[in-house]
Amino acid sequence: MLKIFRAKTVWNWAFLLLLSAAMAWGFAMVHLPAAVLLGCMVAGIVLTTRGAALRVPVSGFALGQGVLGCLMASSLKPEALTRVSADWPLFLVVTTSVIAASAVLGWVLMRSKVLPGTTAVWGLAPGAASAMVLMAESYGADVRLVAFMQYLRVALVTAVAALVARLWTTPATGLAAAAVPWLAVSSVPHVALTLAVAVVGAWLGRSLKLPGGAMVLPLLLASALQALGVMVIEQPPVVLALAYAVIGWSIGLRFTRAILRHALRALPQVLGCIVLLMTVGVLLATSLFWLAGIDPLTAYLATSPGGADSVAVIAATSAVDAGFVMAMQLARFFMVLVLGPQVSKFVATRAA
Repeated sequence: MLKIFRAKTVWNWAFLLLLSAAMAWGFAMVHLPAAVLLGCMVAGIVLTTRGAALRVPVSGFALGQGVLGCLMASSLKPEALTRVSADWPLFLVVTTSVIAASAVLGWVLMRSKVLPGTTAVWGLAPGAASAMVLMAESYGADVRLVAFMQYLRVALVTAVAALVARLWTTPATGLAAAAVPWLAVSSVPHVALTLAVAVVGAWLGRSLKLPGGAMVLPLLLASALQALGVMVIEQPPVVLALAYAVIGWSIGLRFTRAILRHALRALPQVLGCIVLLMTVGVLLATSLFWLAGIDPLTAYLATSPGGADSVAVIAATSAVDAGFVMAMQLARFFMVLVLGPQVSKFVATRAA
């Protein structure tokens, strides 16, 4: 009996790997952000809702979070921090406006009992999607529904932003697909130190039982070491792909048929809130254009409530001020990181 069970488990993992690769490839072909993560998450949902009992080890999930934290730290270059400190009133107004809008919409979903607990607040939080999912789990929200909302928002916002950028720029500067050098390494010591920070930071974060510590602690450590000139953050694409796969499976394999039905029932209301949040971003972009003289496409990408990583790709391949876009996106992410727990508690109390 044990041999049959083990054989079935091996076949389930093999099927999960094949389905994940196919889904990730399909998402990459249509230029969806975080295609590997989304593909693995969808594959996990397919298997677990059909009775497969698979789970990702907790240590593997924590290590994936550590790698993701180092990836986010690589965007925190000193010039981006300088940009934020120089124009802090502008950054403060824009970021708090987006966060306030997401909190209000989350309150509406909570009051209408579309989603349980603080799930709606975390699901609409305009930070990096992967980070918000991980943070939400630390504060008791339903990570499966948060993931559903976050990646739906990222997909919609990124698709619209890519379309706007493609229409705004000339074909020469438009978005183009490029082959990924999966095993590319510029410096072995840099890669080794980055992985060491990810592993040690994730282990410390779990040991200290910090909320989201397995991701936040590596992010802070890598950012500090990078700012001091001690390390250069470098992670081969294959390492990032493995981390995204582990996180995607960890989320997808927790779904049940009941949770999936709940998510589909809430789809119209969630879509409406996402569109309203995008509308707030457009209004803020219009204000930046008229009041601060920032070109329209730069302002739109900077205020877009999508994933910071996907917006960074669009900004880097478009004729915009990429430094301003990333500085605004990262400032908002850190405000959500710091204020997210307090905002969710405040909204939950008012909704109750």
